Amino acid sequence: MKSSRSVYILLSLVVAVATFLVTMLLMNISERKQEARQTYFPLANLTEDTVDPAEWGKNFPRQYDGYRRTVDTERTRYGGSEAFQKLDENPRLRRIFAGYAFSLDYREERGHAYSLQDQDETERTRMRPQPGSCIHCHGSVIPLYRKTGGGDVMKGFEIIGPLPFAEVREQVTHPISCVDCHNPETLAIRVTRPGFLNGIRALKKSQGIDDYDPNTMATRQEMRSFVCGQCHVEYYFAGDNKLVTYPWANGLKVEEIEAYYDEIGFSDWTHAETGAPLLKAQHPEFELWSQGIHARSGVACADCHMPYMREGALKVSDHHVRSPLLNIERACLTCHPFPATEMKARAEAIQQRNAKLLVRAEEALIALFDEVKAARAAGATDSQLAEALRLHRKAQFRADFINAENSMGFHAPQEAARILGEAIDYARQGQLAALRLRRRPPER
Repeated sequence: MKSSRSVYILLSLVVAVATFLVTMLLMNISERKQEARQTYFPLANLTEDTVDPAEWGKNFPRQYDGYRRTVDTERTRYGGSEAFQKLDENPRLRRIFAGYAFSLDYREERGHAYSLQDQDETERTRMRPQPGSCIHCHGSVIPLYRKTGGGDVMKGFEIIGPLPFAEVREQVTHPISCVDCHNPETLAIRVTRPGFLNGIRALKKSQGIDDYDPNTMATRQEMRSFVCGQCHVEYYFAGDNKLVTYPWANGLKVEEIEAYYDEIGFSDWTHAETGAPLLKAQHPEFELWSQGIHARSGVACADCHMPYMREGALKVSDHHVRSPLLNIERACLTCHPFPATEMKARAEAIQQRNAKLLVRAEEALIALFDEVKAARAAGATDSQLAEALRLHRKAQFRADFINAENSMGFHAPQEAARILGEAIDYARQGQLAALRLRRRPPER
């Protein structure tokens, strides 16, 4: 009898404890579901004119915390966000950009929170007057475009472009901000930059699609790359009004962009050593990424540079935008079932091969410069050197396309190797063309 009572009491205790634990679990699940539904608390009234990210941070503290961390200066093997001087690390660049502002100052870009400050500090704007077009991607400028254009962003964009940078800079108070990529009412990601809107329409038109609007026609996954492609692109300032223009009317490949520039007769500057009319590539991450395996597999820029993370019950995009090599566990291992050490080694192996090819391309360019100068000293005329200078333009644009692109070839390794192979070939062809002039038999 006593034994039966003990069993009964023990069983009752077990059931009570189990009931308590199940109840607590259900309560926790209920709380987490409620937390997941309440994604933010509207403490600040956000509008199209709210350019201060701190105001957005009142409603979205998790995302704002990530954004603030873009002030971190972290360096990877071939890049990162530390503002080191590339001209000191690679003295060849001073000759490659001779006569152009990049021969004065060429620093590695820092994080988004520095986008405006970096533009203020570079010698390229201090020593060489720049147009207001530069603010297009360095500041939260859409409200200024709207105000200047009387409510029309595109009109304001055209008005601001030719104004002196210093004058425009006084009217822009914040770097790249939340409102540049998010609708303040719906919070949907969006494209706001006029340069991208015009560029993607020109690209889609070349593919037979008229009146393309990414904000209504693109998929969400496409938009998670388009918001980055607003600024991480190749561009030039068109015409007297210095309109920021993305040269995509023929396509996104380097030779298609080059063909566009050749068709309109555009060059950024004349090289101080050779006299060749040259092109300066900007930062064509979107263009090179578009040729790579990740783009073909449907992987967006944000998947790697802003991977999802858990904050309690919430799934949020990490707004600490940075190199995936600084965040391999979440940026890479979500898809790749390999150790972080192996993924880093794979990425750096690609970058190392690309870097060695880039050195060869730059050395070939230097050899071309020397041979052109020697040919001039021997009496060669501009018309005689035309072929060597044409090849200089082609070689340098390709080498610079990969140098200016911030993945050191990782976004599309095979395409990067192809481009650098062409750069080396064109440079050596130009060198030989100049050499033949120097060694031609004397005229009788």
